Amino acid sequence: MSFRPLHDRVLVRRIEETDKTAGGIIIPDSAKEKPQEGIIVAAGTGTRGDDNQVRPLDVRPGDRVLFGKWSGTEVKIDGEDLLIMKESDILGVIEPAVAAQKAA
Repeated sequence: MSFRPLHDRVLVRRIEETDKTAGGIIIPDSAKEKPQEGIIVAAGTGTRGDDNQVRPLDVRPGDRVLFGKWSGTEVKIDGEDLLIMKESDILGVIEPAVAAQKAA
């Protein structure tokens, strides 16, 4: 199935965090919080301003983003759990250099 968000909405795939802490302690599923980091899968065309011009979104597919803990609506598309949210629910884009530092 193909899905295209409308207007200022985006489709986000959560990035799962590791099951182990830096000290080697394994975190059970019941104690884990849902990740607040994801990758944009699809994005709408943008919002229409008062001047009737379309303002494109600041994010695009492939961007790695942080979003609020309770942001978005959970949906299942082709058996995969995804989130649909407004662009305003996104707190920021993680730049590649920052993502590489975080992984290290």
